[in-house]
Amino acid sequence: MPDGTPKKPSRIQERNRRVILDAALEVFSRHGYRGATLDLIAAEAGLSKPNILYYFDGKEDIHVTLLSQLMETWLDPLVEMNPDGDPVEEILAYVQRKLDMARDLPRESRLFAGEILQGAPRIKPELHASLKPLFDEKCALISRWISNGVLPPLDPQHLIFSIWATTQHYADFESQVQILLAPGTDGYDGASTHLAVMFRSMLTRS
Repeated sequence: MPDGTPKKPSRIQERNRRVILDAALEVFSRHGYRGATLDLIAAEAGLSKPNILYYFDGKEDIHVTLLSQLMETWLDPLVEMNPDGDPVEEILAYVQRKLDMARDLPRESRLFAGEILQGAPRIKPELHASLKPLFDEKCALISRWISNGVLPPLDPQHLIFSIWATTQHYADFESQVQILLAPGTDGYDGASTHLAVMFRSMLTRS
């Protein structure tokens, strides 16, 4: 008799879920939540709409699944800021990790940005439960570094906001960046150099 244990998904089922989620990431990052439809996701995945609905309850279920999977990845660069490291180098390393993430995960960045622009209706609980405590912890760490005289007086919260704005820009506004830079230019190499100089200047006591 069945013991009530959920049946493990088959390899085909696991593959189909991955295909659907990857297709949905492409559609959401390109069209936003409101512009995305199950028909578009099905077409991108190469599956039928009923097949999509076999694995997920609907568009919102897919969107929430993607956002939930993204959250841990999104927080990792900030988690890695080491309290025992050199403050300037730790913050500059964080800037580089965020820029690397923008380069490597542009669709995920646009997915996250789109959700925030809508007021975070589907991910707000995750922001309160995961991001807020981590953000407060790292702001407190930067405040200690300032109090210890290792960093100049600055606002830790707005410092982190500035890092987000200047790194995620390259993913969220990728089309604009590509138009404005000279053909063949690697925007991320230039950004890495520029941001390192800019933030080092900001973080170095005169």
